[in-house]
Amino acid sequence: MRSSKQGLKFGLLLFFNQYVDLMETLNVMSAVMSSESKPPTPTPADTYKGWLFKWTNYIKGYQRRWFVLSNGLLSYYRTQAEMGHTCRGTINLATANIVVEDSCNFVISNGGAQTYHLKASCEVERQRWITALELAKAKAFHMQDLSDESSDEASEAPNASGQGGGGRNVEIQSTLRTLGSKVEDLGTCNDLIVKHGSALQRSLSELEGIHEAADMSEKIRQVTERATLFRITSNAMINACRDFLSVAQHHSKRWQKALQLERAQRIRLEETLEQLAKQHNHLERAFRGATVLLPSRSNMDLASKGAISGKGDASDEDDDNEFFDAMEEPAEFITIPADPKYHRRSSSNVSRQSNETGMDDLSFDELSLASGPESPQHHEPQPVRRRRTRIPEKPNYYLNLWSIMKNCIGKELSKIPMPVNFNEPLSMLQRLSEDLEYYELLDKASKCPSSLEQMCYVAAFTVSSYSTTVHRTSKPFNPLLGETFELDRLRECGYRSLCEQVSHHPPAAAHHAISEKGWTLRQEITLASKFRGKYLSILPFGSIHCIFDKSANHYTWKKVTTTVHNIIVGKLWIDQSGEIDVVNHKTGDRCHLKFTPYSYFSRDVPRKVTGVVTDKDGKAHYVLSGTWDEKMEFSRIMQSSKSENGAEGKQRTVYQTLKAKEIWRKNPLPEGAENMYYFSSLALTLNEPEEGVAPTDSRRRPDQRLMEKGYWDEANAEKQRLEEKQRMARREREWEIVKAAVTPEDAVHPDSYQALWFEKIDEPTLGESMHVYKGGYWETKDSGGGWDVCPDIF
Repeated sequence: MRSSKQGLKFGLLLFFNQYVDLMETLNVMSAVMSSESKPPTPTPADTYKGWLFKWTNYIKGYQRRWFVLSNGLLSYYRTQAEMGHTCRGTINLATANIVVEDSCNFVISNGGAQTYHLKASCEVERQRWITALELAKAKAFHMQDLSDESSDEASEAPNASGQGGGGRNVEIQSTLRTLGSKVEDLGTCNDLIVKHGSALQRSLSELEGIHEAADMSEKIRQVTERATLFRITSNAMINACRDFLSVAQHHSKRWQKALQLERAQRIRLEETLEQLAKQHNHLERAFRGATVLLPSRSNMDLASKGAISGKGDASDEDDDNEFFDAMEEPAEFITIPADPKYHRRSSSNVSRQSNETGMDDLSFDELSLASGPESPQHHEPQPVRRRRTRIPEKPNYYLNLWSIMKNCIGKELSKIPMPVNFNEPLSMLQRLSEDLEYYELLDKASKCPSSLEQMCYVAAFTVSSYSTTVHRTSKPFNPLLGETFELDRLRECGYRSLCEQVSHHPPAAAHHAISEKGWTLRQEITLASKFRGKYLSILPFGSIHCIFDKSANHYTWKKVTTTVHNIIVGKLWIDQSGEIDVVNHKTGDRCHLKFTPYSYFSRDVPRKVTGVVTDKDGKAHYVLSGTWDEKMEFSRIMQSSKSENGAEGKQRTVYQTLKAKEIWRKNPLPEGAENMYYFSSLALTLNEPEEGVAPTDSRRRPDQRLMEKGYWDEANAEKQRLEEKQRMARREREWEIVKAAVTPEDAVHPDSYQALWFEKIDEPTLGESMHVYKGGYWETKDSGGGWDVCPDIF
């Protein structure tokens, strides 16, 4: 009997503990629901407007701006007239700090992203602004704490008359009342369970103190009755909990669906606003351009109008011209439509035109670049084999980049062991071969009778090589020393390409491509990459040479700097910046290309590229413009003049040009590219297995192949094995050199690796040494083998 009573008592105590936890949870839910059922009454938004002086930069100092305080947001405009269409900046006061500096000055900052240094006209005016700002900040902070989705809907519903908001509010209030009644039922059951549970516990305690059998039966009857009441009350509690859970789950699904709908609408609204901002920016630029392009009586009038436009550009304040920010660099030149007389020249004026623009211009057919029968957009060679159009989709593996990179700041990236999670299944040799994606530009250039016309194609080809990088934020595999990659498109596209890794520290790759259309491309690129904490800079060193057989024109240029932003926080994005000089060493022609760095607050189109083609005397003949991720256009220069930028006293060139024609446009990405590392159609085929390639070819690299198939763990292990094998091979080469050294000077440079298919020579054109193709690879392949000379690197 005593053991059974103890078991019953233990079971009841266990039940009580679980019951107390349940009631604590229900009490919290009841408190939340009671607060939700009584949403805060919305108060009318206070608005305060007025003039303040805002610091722009050290050159302009404080500028007068119109400020508007409304709904916890402080916005500013140049003038009151801009309030309807152009907001220059907005700061949220809920997270802002307001600091008073002196009698008239104060600072508003939201933690570093935005800082407004403001000055009022007098101390009284400053105090009015401080009072209004502090009040608005307190209200905004309070509303932010209460910004629950349901409360937002409840507070916004009265303002949404005729929009269905009142119906949603009634439905929410009805649901809250239902849940509230269920909570009241649970509270009633709670009181009954406490009452009957306490009585049952007292009866059990009395039962333990009974020693006579006469009183035992009566106490057992009382315990049985109270246990029955406790069981009935417990069943009621369980049923009430079940009803509450059912109602909560039913409406929770509906609220989740409504929340997803609201999120989707918010995303669509953000996209619409972004499109409107871009359209507005475009219209502003078009309007400014129209003011410059108004007809004038003389070229001097045109020049003066260019100067006025330049002054306006310099005086306009960017959102980026905040405290300590630099001024936007003015354009080096501007273009305007040429006088209509140049379009109406008859054949009798050809001789006079040749004296003004040069004989090279006469051979240039403007339509040939855009709509000729050999245009890249219309000429599709028939492939001799069907190549793949898809690769396995990229797995969604998460890895914290900062946990790996935080100890690597300032180091050479090629010396940092990186997992394949940050790679794409292509090697740097294959990425280098992607420069030939728009090889048709060189094909057309080889047929140009004019060197200046040919320069336009070569410059467009230079820009096109960056178009594949706009979304490619993953890192290519570092090639192993002696690794090669062939791109044999002789039967399909008329060219063959070969790359070889000729040095490991520093990493350097040699590239050679030759075409049946009469051009040869060769380059040796050495990469230096530095991690700077917030961004990654990739600095390419080396020159690119392009030689045309028919004209013997020899072009050279270098690559610009690639920057990967938001390494630590945010979405990774890539930018190209710098300047390129494409030089024809035979004729002295030159094309100066400028890659403008991306700026969120700039008026220019993102990823902008501009260029001017000049002859050996410095006379400009063509203007190139466009973006490195979309297209390039050219226009012939008919006349040029100088104008002064009144803001800084610098001269800018004004070019009168004919209508611009498109010379290059980026091919669209294949369907589903976002799940395939944003590979282009050519990139998808680069790692496709092929028969007959060298054993050192990147297609045979095992870690890269495993990663492409989605086996990332196995790829990481294989990558470590290959790197260790490469280190062992280098130590063996060093030891062999040291053993063979006759004098200590012979072992000063022990790593004397000799490339297999390339040899280092002194390039006379630029006076520098570089690796050039020495022959033998394609003969070995065409003979059907003979790869015994290749090293064992895989």
